[in-house]
Amino acid sequence: MDSSSGFTRVVVCDTDTGAVLRQGYAAHPVEPKAADVDPQAWLLSLGEAAAGGLLEGVQAIGVCAQAHGLVALDQQGAAVRPAMVGNDKRAQVAAADLVEALGGRQAWADAVGCVPQAAQPVAKLRWLARTEPEAARRVAAVLQPQDWLVWQLLGRPARRTTDRGGASGTGYWSAATGAYRPDLVELALGYRVALPEVLGPAEPAGVTPEGLLISAGTGETMAAALGLGLGPGDAVVSLGASGSVMAVHHEATADPQGLVSAFADAVGTHLPVVSTSNAVRALRGTAEMLGVEGLEELSALALKSTPGASGLVLLPYLEGERTPPLPHTAGTLSGLRRESMKPEHLARAAFEGMLCALADAMDVLRRRGVAVRRVFLLGAAAELPAVQAIAPAVFGAQVVVPQPADYTALGAARQAAWALGVAHGTLAPQAPPPWRGAAAQVFEPGDELAVGQAVRQQYGATRDQLHPGAFGG
Repeated sequence: MDSSSGFTRVVVCDTDTGAVLRQGYAAHPVEPKAADVDPQAWLLSLGEAAAGGLLEGVQAIGVCAQAHGLVALDQQGAAVRPAMVGNDKRAQVAAADLVEALGGRQAWADAVGCVPQAAQPVAKLRWLARTEPEAARRVAAVLQPQDWLVWQLLGRPARRTTDRGGASGTGYWSAATGAYRPDLVELALGYRVALPEVLGPAEPAGVTPEGLLISAGTGETMAAALGLGLGPGDAVVSLGASGSVMAVHHEATADPQGLVSAFADAVGTHLPVVSTSNAVRALRGTAEMLGVEGLEELSALALKSTPGASGLVLLPYLEGERTPPLPHTAGTLSGLRRESMKPEHLARAAFEGMLCALADAMDVLRRRGVAVRRVFLLGAAAELPAVQAIAPAVFGAQVVVPQPADYTALGAARQAAWALGVAHGTLAPQAPPPWRGAAAQVFEPGDELAVGQAVRQQYGATRDQLHPGAFGG
């Protein structure tokens, strides 16, 4: 079960192979951009998505949900206020306050492997204490959405649980030490509260009164990695309006600048993540500037140009940028000459700029010892021919474009099958079930590798000239 920000999706899978047998879907009965949500809405949506006998014959359930949401509970287990959703930005000032209160970005990187962001529960707790002190004083325990749903499915037992993947996104659990930092909860909220027990990857949260095993659950990012079947050497580049690069690594990887979020995964290893503020929004902006109808037409136009876009370089920092840390800058179009001032060159520069910026984010991980040999591209823009033509050479790695599927829900189901197999003695707790990998197109850099390096050198020279020292050197 995947309880995303706007919907619940359910996939019923064959325990041995992972083949999808049945599917269900229901929208959440909430406003699309609501920052506060009654968590009961998630339960209503879940019930609707699983209606009509969808769960007949099901033996185990895994739950993933939107990242970074916060459900604050009182002593009786009731929500003290509506849940704060993951993409809520109200806690930006609170996050900055927390950074200063602990002694700076390095102190947070050392403590929990990431620097507080507005989305994280630790920042939400600080916001709650400052903005709604009466509600804050009633908080006795805190959960994330997937933890709350697991707890509800189990009948609200005294024991509340989470997994290491979900815990690593809170801002008060360290992936490096595998332990909570309750002092950081106290720093944020003013006092300590009950935190859910962190389960091992294949450890069940419990069994429902009907006899259904419920696995530990996890966040959407970790579930997607499990659904895709990622392993060491694999990275995922997500192409949304903003972008992110995450990779599988054997140890927690932090960064004093706060560029790396040291998340744990749902398998027992680590998922360092580097985010960018801009990705597909640079393509959409370029399409509007050129009067082009849609990204498919922009892609076709870009492929009429040549690598390097006749010297045009687009730094796609349209919303400021997080990687490198340039929050107040703007995008830049450089290299204008009479011969380069053609629509196809600008279109090409937009694709190269977006992918070079994501390659910069990938290099943040590589400089910290993270191997990247294969890159999974996710998002609708991954299907664009220009992205598929340019990405392998720019990333310097094999590029895999998986067929569209509900990888988050599949990952939650795979976790459930794993916990069930361990409980029955048919699977080992060290490795999830070997389900079939995602069907995908594969693209190799081949002879274009040197061309990709030249494009990156042109991009890097422009970036360093306009923003010297942006990456600390």
